[in-house]
Amino acid sequence: MLQIVVKWSGKEYEVELPEGDTVASLKRVLQEKTAVDPKRQKLLGLKTKDGKAATDEAAIADLAIKPSTKVMMMGQPEALIQQAHAQALAAPEVQDDFDIGAEDEAALQVKDKPEVQEKLRRRISSTEVKILNPPRPGKKCLVLDIDYTLFDLNSSAERPDELARPYLHEFLSACYEFYDIIIWSATNMKWVEVKMRELGCLSHPQYKFVCMLDHKAMVTVQTEKYGVFDCKPLQVSWCILLRHAPSCQSALQHQSPASACIVCQRVC
Repeated sequence: MLQIVVKWSGKEYEVELPEGDTVASLKRVLQEKTAVDPKRQKLLGLKTKDGKAATDEAAIADLAIKPSTKVMMMGQPEALIQQAHAQALAAPEVQDDFDIGAEDEAALQVKDKPEVQEKLRRRISSTEVKILNPPRPGKKCLVLDIDYTLFDLNSSAERPDELARPYLHEFLSACYEFYDIIIWSATNMKWVEVKMRELGCLSHPQYKFVCMLDHKAMVTVQTEKYGVFDCKPLQVSWCILLRHAPSCQSALQHQSPASACIVCQRVC
């Protein structure tokens, strides 16, 4: 028997399988434990001993898994997916930022409220960031989300290169010529690092990231029309650059967060 530890949704699941079983068998057991359909399960980094991505037909005995290794699984239970689909059908039409009127735009202007400013100050001072590559003088900043932007979360594919958006590396390489790139995801940093590593973004020779941020850098705000929601204020990323890149402060301080930062997320 071979024991495999799978992490999903903050929990760990120990699975014991005969070495003659396959990855498909593993997914069926995980379905019993998590209610995630096998076709929606993504087992990140699961490879065979020859270094290839493990398919459903791969034997458990052929997997390159060390005793201390924990396999990370992505996927949502079918019930949650159906619930989200029903909510989407009942929700109003998606609002295009360019179609927001003056009244709606005014309702979203909460950054100058004292309580929001206090949240921003706390978040900026408390957020610990690992600078991967220092900002380059003269470059503006591009802030990118991961899920549904760089990483196709709805795909049934299993291999990282199939989960990447088409021309992902070409896109990031073209952006890097003009922008310093920050990755900002609403998940935790461990997931951020796993996804970026699996997509080959952390070692690509044509572009580099300044840093990566997770949910800990987000701020919760409340508006009368849209209620309570978590957001990614560009001011946080901007101040982080100023704090962690003193050699570039003279170049950065001549620009404001609004004019020098661009955010992109959830490309459909």
